[in-house]
Amino acid sequence: MTGDTGAGAHDGVRRIVHVDMDAFFASVEQRDNPDLRGKPVAVGGSRERGVVAAASYEARKFGVRSAMPSVTARRKCPELIFVPPRFDTYRAVSMQIRAIFARYTPLIEPLSLDEAYLDVTENLPGLASATEIARRIREEIRAATGLTASAGVSYNKFLAKLASDANKPDGLFVITPRMGPAFVETLPVGRFHGIGPRTAAKMNQLGIATGLDLRARPLPFLREHFGKAGSFYYWISRGIDHRPVQPDRIRKSVGTEDTFDSDLFTHDQARGAVQPLIDKLWRHCEASGIRGRTVTLKVKYMNFQLITRSHTLAAAYDTRDAVVAAVDALLGPLFPTPHGIRLLGVTLSSLASGRETEPDRQQLTLPI
Repeated sequence: MTGDTGAGAHDGVRRIVHVDMDAFFASVEQRDNPDLRGKPVAVGGSRERGVVAAASYEARKFGVRSAMPSVTARRKCPELIFVPPRFDTYRAVSMQIRAIFARYTPLIEPLSLDEAYLDVTENLPGLASATEIARRIREEIRAATGLTASAGVSYNKFLAKLASDANKPDGLFVITPRMGPAFVETLPVGRFHGIGPRTAAKMNQLGIATGLDLRARPLPFLREHFGKAGSFYYWISRGIDHRPVQPDRIRKSVGTEDTFDSDLFTHDQARGAVQPLIDKLWRHCEASGIRGRTVTLKVKYMNFQLITRSHTLAAAYDTRDAVVAAVDALLGPLFPTPHGIRLLGVTLSSLASGRETEPDRQQLTLPI
């Protein structure tokens, strides 16, 4: 690690730290059960249709990754040990970590239980070095929780996120204003935070493989091919990201979707395709403690017609099975369909924390 983002806030350079816990769920399990240490561990269901929620670094060496079907994970690593998730424990540890962040700055933007952005341009201890703040935070996390964290330091959120991935696990990396544009130009676009596999594949088809390739494309070209996101891609390829750290960010909805290689024509095909989306959505709800009252089904047909169907309860959906029932009820009336389905999505909105939804467990019965 070399350099820092500057000596003082008066220079106009923001100082952003991105802290990312290393294999968080799996590391908590290995911390609490010494028999699991040094072994390949997957947090999640081991059943046939289970999904890996998190994998230890020992498991990652075999190619096991989060969101991977459990059967695939076990095939890649026959010695894999499955551990059921303990989300209450993960949330408790996350609160310990957030308390450490709060000693340094009130400008904390949590992304999940295990990662957050911190704006330390103005910080409570009055330290000039963001790198020193990141070093202290990592030491305090280790002392308080027995876990390791990686941190990235830079002058904006995009680069701080990239920096935290550079020396994982248990690493610290700094991208200075002088380093930023050159650092971005050498990276494959698939490594950019905010560019998923499908967008990266589309970029590759357009001859865009690296940050330098992306920078060479004019803004109108990127907007034509990627819509509003094109502007974001244009600026980050230059190492520019003006998004502020938002401590009071309120998420209005959570959702996931998938575009299929082959169009779906039958109810059974659609029901099968939507189950992994519900699994992914509910894992996020469990991990974050979020619940919502409205389930929305998004359907895009092969002719690009887009429709949505929603159902809202008086109280929040508090189980995965309730979400499945809601999606089934919304999906059923769409069949038989005159057009194949190329995309399905499931979103949960009217959000509240789990604790806010607990007093009233009554739910309306969906007409199925």
